[in-house]
Amino acid sequence: MHYFRRMMEFDEQVALCALNKIFGYHPRLAMALMEEAGSAAALFDGKWKAPGQAGGDGMPDRASHPELLAQLVPSMLEWAQGELSRIREQGFRFLGYTDPDYPAPLREIPDPPLGLYLNGSTPPTQIFDLHPMVGVVGTRDLSPYGRAWCRKLVEGLARARVQPCIVSGMALGADGIAHQTALDCGLTTIGVLPTGIDKMYPWQHERLAMQMVGAPGCGLVTDYPTGTAPVALNFLRRNRIIAALTRAVIVVESKTKGGSLMTARYAVEYGRDVYALPGRADDLRSAGCNSLIHENMAEIITTPEDLVARLGLGASTRGAGGSWASGSGASLRSSLIRKYGELSAQVRIGEAVKDNLGITVEALSALLILPYQEVLTAVTVMEADGILTTDLLGRCSLTPNYS
Repeated sequence: MHYFRRMMEFDEQVALCALNKIFGYHPRLAMALMEEAGSAAALFDGKWKAPGQAGGDGMPDRASHPELLAQLVPSMLEWAQGELSRIREQGFRFLGYTDPDYPAPLREIPDPPLGLYLNGSTPPTQIFDLHPMVGVVGTRDLSPYGRAWCRKLVEGLARARVQPCIVSGMALGADGIAHQTALDCGLTTIGVLPTGIDKMYPWQHERLAMQMVGAPGCGLVTDYPTGTAPVALNFLRRNRIIAALTRAVIVVESKTKGGSLMTARYAVEYGRDVYALPGRADDLRSAGCNSLIHENMAEIITTPEDLVARLGLGASTRGAGGSWASGSGASLRSSLIRKYGELSAQVRIGEAVKDNLGITVEALSALLILPYQEVLTAVTVMEADGILTTDLLGRCSLTPNYS
């Protein structure tokens, strides 16, 4: 009997893996079919027949997707068995919807993934169940203001009495800064991929992904089968998982159109809280955040401490000079003095950039009353040393380790 029960569970896992491939973009329909048939495996046993028309009470229309229903054949189970064998060989896991380790928050939404692929070094319960999850998203084209605040907000969350897990999408810009800052601060973090679990996008974050996979309580997840490439449509499906996993979503910067706004809208639909960082009225990268606040879809972020309080994570347990601060808790000024000398231009430049996010070399020269060439040389040296960055418009900002 025990062997028979295990075989039934295995068959259900295989069936869920197959359903996830077939109905990945139509999970509501798959859930309705499973409810009618009694299980995922029952959909493949040859006895169940799909109704020819829509069900009542707002159930999805089966008749509109005959091409999906036609794939409920034994050969799909053979594919799924091979898929599960492949991911086990690579050290990944597949958590079907009925798996006890499947993340509970995903079961709360009307369109949950039929299964979730996981790459992590610790058990799923230590990734999904130990900490409240908070999403941090934003544009890839972050301004110096956005970069500084993204790091500042995650650092503020790390000082909370109840430390959250940071969830984001592994993209360039806000996502990468959120993940890396979480690791730097000792928080756990989950990356939701727009690809198969065996691929990494963007390639620039391969090292970050390796760090996350190896860190306790961290990991990468996706609902896409192995081999799935990053095409545009995949990102929307990824964004709903970010919103669903979390109790709140923080939008750092966003234009009026983009994935961050979609994540925020999913969060509202799923009953999650949304917070947005306000920006200048004429800054396109803040237009989306300002719109969310204006439309009462998001609460305004004023300080990291206020955000922590409104999230219900308790008062900060550490001061701003935590162990992750640049120079092992030392101030920016003392770090620069040790590196360049007290009378160096770099000390004055570093402090000026900290107080004037996005300031240009020309403006620095005028502000500090220093020759342009001297400022340009000093900025170049600081860039090479990983202290400053400049964007295409020549605007300067401190790197995350020094902001």
